[in-house]
Amino acid sequence: MIACPFEDLLFGGARGGGKTYGMLGDWLSHQDLYGANAKGVFFRKTYDELEQVQEFAQKIFPLVGAVYRTQKRTWFFPNGAMLKMRILERDEDATKYQGHEYTWICFEELTNWPSPKPVDKLRACLRSGAGVPCFFRATANPGGVGHNWVKARYVDPSPPMRPFFDPEQNVTRIYIPATLDDNPLLTKNDPNYWKRVEASVGGDKELLRAWRYGDWDIVAGGMLDDLFRREIHIIVPFQIPYSWYVDRTFDWGSSAPFSVNWWAESDGTIAPNGITYPRGTMFAIQEWYGWNGKPNEGCKLLAHEIADGIVEREHQGILLNLTINDGAADTQIWDSDPIISISIADEMLERGVGWIKADKKPGSRKQGWQRLRRFLKAAHKFPMEEPGLFIFNNCTHWIRTVPVLPRSDKDRDDVDFKSEDHSGDSTRYRLSYAIPPAGSYETGVPG
Repeated sequence: MIACPFEDLLFGGARGGGKTYGMLGDWLSHQDLYGANAKGVFFRKTYDELEQVQEFAQKIFPLVGAVYRTQKRTWFFPNGAMLKMRILERDEDATKYQGHEYTWICFEELTNWPSPKPVDKLRACLRSGAGVPCFFRATANPGGVGHNWVKARYVDPSPPMRPFFDPEQNVTRIYIPATLDDNPLLTKNDPNYWKRVEASVGGDKELLRAWRYGDWDIVAGGMLDDLFRREIHIIVPFQIPYSWYVDRTFDWGSSAPFSVNWWAESDGTIAPNGITYPRGTMFAIQEWYGWNGKPNEGCKLLAHEIADGIVEREHQGILLNLTINDGAADTQIWDSDPIISISIADEMLERGVGWIKADKKPGSRKQGWQRLRRFLKAAHKFPMEEPGLFIFNNCTHWIRTVPVLPRSDKDRDDVDFKSEDHSGDSTRYRLSYAIPPAGSYETGVPG
């Protein structure tokens, strides 16, 4: 990692890999090469986390003559190099650094930031009038509110240790894994380290796997990672029987993504793939995810544009010739715009797309996630005894975002609301109501 010449580097992925010492060592190398022209800043999300980094720094920086000045929260090195130790708790804090100039920037535990926006603002500070090569460094483990965007930026585009070019940001990136196997000194000096880690997970094999091997396809301690199985829940699409109930759900978003999901509910008759699913089994059969191509960023379509897009999609492909009922939507779409005195729901209804109000009663979020867990678990046993949930493989954004939803640090029974939870919310809405009895359905009245 220290020898890596590329500007943008992610280091880590597992417990015991020596990520923090690696970053501090990388800075020592940088300041040793460029002396007084080396200007660095090291970010953590909170003061408590930064204190831990400072404990490590206090063990090694004084050995090269560096002095820490508490008032300035900065390390000063004998050759004139300086390293600031800072927190970036809120996204808007990044604006404080406009106009600053750094040759080395590090974000420790990058997945703690829900979006790349503050990180990219700080990247703009990487410059050197003295011609010093500039570097962006970050560490991360799987999980956290920023799991999706970090994985999409560093892990998905290329295999580990293989650099790739990002034309949008005009930078070469690389992901270098760090696991316990790469840190033999720790296992030598503390042979019981991993036994304590194993004991701390309480039998959660998925969590242990993430901590041991840095597996980015699961989320350590996520809401669904112990139940979701790609080989079980993701299936090949089939034509929906006309006797099955079909509807759609909607999670509104403009600056954040919106998610429209179409659902089919089995009536217990045999499916075209030859399997008989229990009555009430749910299938996500199609989706429309309103993003701009970047994780957790919306495309800012207007309400009537979304409605027109829904109508267009319901007249083609797998939805063609199906009777599609109005399903649940985020209740905020019924709030009237104070300027035009019309709600998003009314505007969409004028275009032929109606909705019913999603359950937003106190406790409904946590109840919805528990229903989702129950439906996922039911699919594990075959033949199934209870209704389960299956996802057609064309629902790529559901597959990308829902299985890795992180739990909230404040309430472990809820998903972190800063995560990319839009398809998950749309799923909650659908699982939170029963379809009306045949022949009694009226638009706008939930069953």
